[in-house]
Amino acid sequence: MDILVSTEWLAGELGKDDLRIVDASLFLPGVPRDPRAEFEQAHIPGAAFLDLPTLADLDDPRAGMLPTDAFMTERCRALGISTDSRIIVYDNSPTHSAARGWWMMRLYGVGKGAAILDGGLPKWVAEGRPTESGAVTPPPGNAVARRATGQVRTMDDLIANVDSRAEAVIDARGAARFTGEEKEPRPGMASGHIPGSRNLPSSALFNADNSMKTGEELRQLFAQAGLDFDRPVITTCGSGVTAAILLAGLELLGKKDVTLYDGSWSEWGLDPATPKATGAA
Repeated sequence: MDILVSTEWLAGELGKDDLRIVDASLFLPGVPRDPRAEFEQAHIPGAAFLDLPTLADLDDPRAGMLPTDAFMTERCRALGISTDSRIIVYDNSPTHSAARGWWMMRLYGVGKGAAILDGGLPKWVAEGRPTESGAVTPPPGNAVARRATGQVRTMDDLIANVDSRAEAVIDARGAARFTGEEKEPRPGMASGHIPGSRNLPSSALFNADNSMKTGEELRQLFAQAGLDFDRPVITTCGSGVTAAILLAGLELLGKKDVTLYDGSWSEWGLDPATPKATGAA
């Protein structure tokens, strides 16, 4: 399955038995919006609510870290996902959080494949396509989630990479957070970035209609950010959500040796022992 599917394609697939649509909307702390309430007000027909902020390792003191295989299995079954499901993930969020949901579905090998709805709910609604309202409880599925190895980077990996520079690191946060000019939203968190990393704000990857940029326009964004395409790449951000957008963008360009630092700056910036840099590079 392709990484992106169009609203037109999804409209033609609605109602098929093996299709599972998942709303992965998430809002940053302090944003006065409730993703579940918005889902219940209007969602794509047949969709279920992922509740992405709670799909994490609840025993890990670090916020938003990847869940256990057992918890991922439980949540996916509750969403009606089975081993033969085609999974379409969308969002209605300025953070474009569907990419995180898509990456997780693929990371855990859930279903027959997963894709992001290009443009998400905003594009779907703007085109006058149908929506439903109300809470949704799908019939349970039989999905089994097993996290793939080698796809997620840890703080220790990134510390070692600061010295070796074996892998290129690219940060999806806004430029002012990357440079350290803007304070971090979480108390006690340092400003700046991982030494040696480059910056490409994830918002730059989207067009005005919320669809993702592709082709040469997308390639130029990474090139202008100074990313070395000849090295493997690690994507990072504030909490591991928008890093998945850069990972998806690189895969659209055919680059497969890309991993994601799940702890991201919410882990790195809170640890006084990690090296930190400020400025544009």
